[in-house]
Parts: sequence; C-alpha cells; structure tokens
Amino acid sequence: MSPPMSASRFLDALHREGLTVVEVGDWRTHNRNHKGPWGPVHGVMIHHTVTRGTSSTVRICRDGYASLPGPLCHGVIAKDGTVHLVGYGRANHAGLGDDEVLRAVIAEKRLPVDDEATTDGNRHFYGFECENLGDGKDPWPKVQLDAIAKAAAAVCRVHGWTQRSVIGHLEWQPGKVDPRGFTMASMRERIADRLR
Repeated sequence: MSPPMSASRFLDALHREGLTVVEVGDWRTHNRNHKGPWGPVHGVMIHHTVTRGTSSTVRICRDGYASLPGPLCHGVIAKDGTVHLVGYGRANHAGLGDDEVLRAVIAEKRLPVDDEATTDGNRHFYGFECENLGDGKDPWPKVQLDAIAKAAAAVCRVHGWTQRSVIGHLEWQPGKVDPRGFTMASMRERIADRLR
C-alpha cells in the first residue's frame, strides 16, 4: 500500500531526475477527488495524446472535454521533453481496466493480457500524457523518450518501485493502443537503466 506523495514531493522528484518542469495554473489542487479516492497508488501509466502542438495539448489535458472533464493526467510530456504539470490527485486518464493487471503491477510480475475492464485505474496510477499523434508515424524525439523514462523513474524512485510498475494504457484497458510508436518493453528498459 503506497499513499500518493504530496504535490510538492512529486515536483521535487521530477526536478531531482533532471527534468524541465512547467507548473500550469492551480495544478496542485486541480483533480477529480470528489468522484472517488486517490490512492493507494501502485504504478505509472503512459499515454499518447493524439494531438499536435504543445500549448493546445496542455490545455486539453488540463481542461478535458465536455464528456471527459480534466485533468486527463498529472503531467504532459511535450516533444521537447518538458513536463507540464496540469493536475494532481485523481485524474481522468486510466479509466476501468483489468484487475489481474493491477495485481501483477503490485507484485511487479509479468503482465497478463488485459481482457476485462472492471477496476478503477484513476485511483491507482500516476498518469503521463505524451504529445504524439499516436498514428505510428509521428516521431518520438529522443529527448521526449528520455523525459518519459525520467518522469516514470522519478515516481518509481520515491515509492521504491522497479520499472515493472510502469505500464502503457494498452496494457491496462482492452481496446487501447497507446502509447503507439515505441514499445513499453523498450521504455521499461530505459527506466531500469535510470534506476540502476
């Protein structure tokens, strides 16, 4: 059982990992906590945004849509590697996913196939949305991939987790494809390298 770290500790962890961070508005208190609990936390989830342009991407991830209110993550990782903090607490990013996947994340074991959507992921995962069209063609600059690994490693370091606590949305919820354009196996290798 891991209680979420404070917003200040989260910010400090990102800075300590060497990331450039932009604080967007009232990110520390912008959340969906009135819809349910935030925590215990068990891992980090990586997404792609299906958007182009950092400013509009950050705005969408902060404010959400009529059908899905923001924040849609905790941090937006831009093409240039900058992390834009848009919310902290419960965020609309993970949705319902597979309870067997959650158990594997907690145990830091090999992930099973995600074949059901019965468990509230917004309660249990930190979420990073990564600016990319998600079409398999939009490039992932090295600086952005490095920033994704650093952000995930920062959270893992605080909680004492390994890279096995980091998953993609496609590993959590049936039908999801994000992140597309790199494999989560390769990203977990990058995170493991940082945690060594």
